[in-house]
Amino acid sequence: MDLQLKNKVIIVTGGSKGIGLGIVESLIREEAIPVIVSRNKESILEVAKGFEDKGAEVFYAFAELTKPEECKAAVDSVIEKYGRIDGLVNNAGVNDGVGLENGNYEDFMASLQKNLVHYYLMAHHALPELKKSKGAIVNIGSKTSITGQGGTSGYAASNGGRNSLTREWALELLPYSIRVNALIVAECYTPQYDWWIKTFDNSEEKLEGIIKNIPLENRMTTVAEIADTVAFLLSNKSSHTTGQLLYVDGGYTHLDRAL
Repeated sequence: MDLQLKNKVIIVTGGSKGIGLGIVESLIREEAIPVIVSRNKESILEVAKGFEDKGAEVFYAFAELTKPEECKAAVDSVIEKYGRIDGLVNNAGVNDGVGLENGNYEDFMASLQKNLVHYYLMAHHALPELKKSKGAIVNIGSKTSITGQGGTSGYAASNGGRNSLTREWALELLPYSIRVNALIVAECYTPQYDWWIKTFDNSEEKLEGIIKNIPLENRMTTVAEIADTVAFLLSNKSSHTTGQLLYVDGGYTHLDRAL
C-alpha cells in the first residue's frame, strides 16, 4: 500500500536504534524524509550514513531530550533545513526501574524527564509547523501504563501520561485537523528488552514464560510490525483516526491468558 508519505518530513525521537530505528526504516520504504533526534551522536551518524549510502534521504539532530533548550534547537534545525514538519513520532525513553521501594524523589522526577516531559516539549515546538501541514503525532507508549510491571513507578507513570496527553492533544488540536494517536507496545524484542531480560538469573526461562503467554501465534511482536503501524497512523490512510490507543501486541495486554 502506498501511504502517500513521499517527501513528508517526520521527526522520530530515539530513531537510531530499536523501535525508533524500525520506524525510520519503514518511513524510508515509504519515501518519507525521517529526521532522527537522539543524543547518541555516534549511533546517529552510523545509521544516517548507512541510509545515505543506499540513496535514502535522512536528516538528524543531536539532542539530550531532558534539556528543554536542546528539544527546541532540534525542532528549529528541521525547520531551517526543510521549512516544514509533517509529522512527529515521540518514541525516546527508557524503562529505568525507578520503583516505589528502590527510588526517591530525585530518581522519580528524573524518570519523568527522560520518559514524558520531552513528549510535550517536542510537540509544543513542532506545533506551529504541524498546524500548517495538518500533520500527525504518534506517541509510542507501553503496556505498563495499563498492566503495571512492578518496580518501575517512573516509567509506568510516564506512560500513563503519554496516554493522557494523546487524548488531550487529539481534542485540543481538532481545529487544526492534526491527528494524535498512541501506539502501545507490549512484548517486542529490542536491544533494551534484551538488556532487561538478561537482568534475570533465569533469563531464558523468563523469556519463554512471556512468549507462551502472547496469544497470537505465541511470539513476540516484531519491530517492523510496530513501525509499519506507526507509518499508517502518520499517513492520510488513517485520516479519520485520532485520540486512539492502538495495541500492537498480539493480544497480550487484553486477551485472557487462559487461552
